[in-house]
Amino acid sequence: MSTKWLHWAQRIQSLSQAGLAFSKNVYDLERFEELREISVEIINEHTNLEMQKIKDLFANDSGYQTPKLDIRGAVFKDGKILMVHENIDDHWSLPGGFCDIGLSPAENIVKEIKEESGFDAVPVKLLAVLDMNKHPHPPQPYHYYKIFIQCDIIGGNAENGVETKGVDFYRETYLPKLSESRNTKSQIEMLFEFLNDPNKETVFD
Repeated sequence: MSTKWLHWAQRIQSLSQAGLAFSKNVYDLERFEELREISVEIINEHTNLEMQKIKDLFANDSGYQTPKLDIRGAVFKDGKILMVHENIDDHWSLPGGFCDIGLSPAENIVKEIKEESGFDAVPVKLLAVLDMNKHPHPPQPYHYYKIFIQCDIIGGNAENGVETKGVDFYRETYLPKLSESRNTKSQIEMLFEFLNDPNKETVFD
């Protein structure tokens, strides 16, 4: 769950970013820039992230801030779920990532599954839309919505991608070390509920 300091930092960042986008008064712009600096200092104080990296993250955004979209594919085979071994933290996650501009959610997840696992897939059902702050992810600078889409394999072969170094299928009772910034054990368990009950309705926060 998001801690209070992170929620405050995110809100300050969001308000300052909107102010920088829409304000015209030079003095107001200075104040909003100072507020953004304060949000950076708060995150730096409570994380291991370097000050410059935090500034770069925030400086890349402009305009009115909204939650970012992270999309994950739930691909089942023989009672197991597809997972990929992430290079960045040496843990495992469902294939997926940030949604790219110009692609629909369905197009995004097909692309991500192919790039990270080597499999060709087709989307078949929207399983869940979750607010990261309502689930036990580690603290992160941005606010994310997580989209989970069930997909079926129609071709391809298991193959590592640029960001992955392993591809495998896991049972619910024997999951690998999870990359919890990407997916949590409770979320994987929720996805298996859809495997066991195809009529289960979409979950959303």
